Amino acid sequence: MKEIIAVLKEQIQHSGMIFRMSRYEDKATYQSHYLGLAWQILNPAIQIGIYYLVFGLGVNNNRQVDGFPFIIWMLVGITAWFYISSSVLGASNSIHRQVGMVAKMKFPVSILPTINIVSNLSSYIPMVAIVVGSLLFTGNTPTIYWLQYFYYFFCMVSFLFAYGVLNATITVLVRDYHIFLQSVLRLLFYVSGPIWDINNRNMPVWLVKILRLNPFYYIIEGFRDSLLSRAWVWEKTTYTLIFWCLTLMLLILGSHLHMKFRARFVDYI
Repeated sequence: MKEIIAVLKEQIQHSGMIFRMSRYEDKATYQSHYLGLAWQILNPAIQIGIYYLVFGLGVNNNRQVDGFPFIIWMLVGITAWFYISSSVLGASNSIHRQVGMVAKMKFPVSILPTINIVSNLSSYIPMVAIVVGSLLFTGNTPTIYWLQYFYYFFCMVSFLFAYGVLNATITVLVRDYHIFLQSVLRLLFYVSGPIWDINNRNMPVWLVKILRLNPFYYIIEGFRDSLLSRAWVWEKTTYTLIFWCLTLMLLILGSHLHMKFRARFVDYI
């Protein structure tokens, strides 16, 4: 528990540094590009177009899902997935990428995964605005269900932080882990529900129940429950408890490993 408190305390004490460095990271990433920060919107928009052509028109024949056009249903899920996948991979490599800098000064290393998570919000927030605009354009007015969005956003950021600290530490200790994580995310993309509904894939009931334990599926479906006004969070209490137990376990393990090895990170590079 002491390790968790120490890691969380660093996030609070250095919150100003986190936001300053995240803004710098955004500018540094796209400073040599003609379109600059516009690529934060253009890149996911191009991918969305490709996925819609393949899975919306090709695989799904543009059928409605839960009473909504496929493109709207997909937008809600895939916007969250883009943020999740980029944050997981970015946070995983954050300490290894910056270890040369932090080795030369007294630096709160645990904030590096958080910086990446916050930095990715600059592309996530405009995409959410596009999703909301698309919902309004198609005649879907806001309902009280939309308030749940903030809860699921908190779930997403909390899980990404816990998972990010763990992944960043393991990546420093075992460099191959980052490549392995990329392969795992490719698999999770197809079983977490951003582009198709796993409940309508003619899969065995037992397999669907296992896939629903996936924390990314919980988050993505939670956003759909909110913005598509489908269900309340207390209607799936079991999955909520499992999600938070898993998040707490990752935070405990990640904080313990981080505090144990952080003084020797440079030795592992």
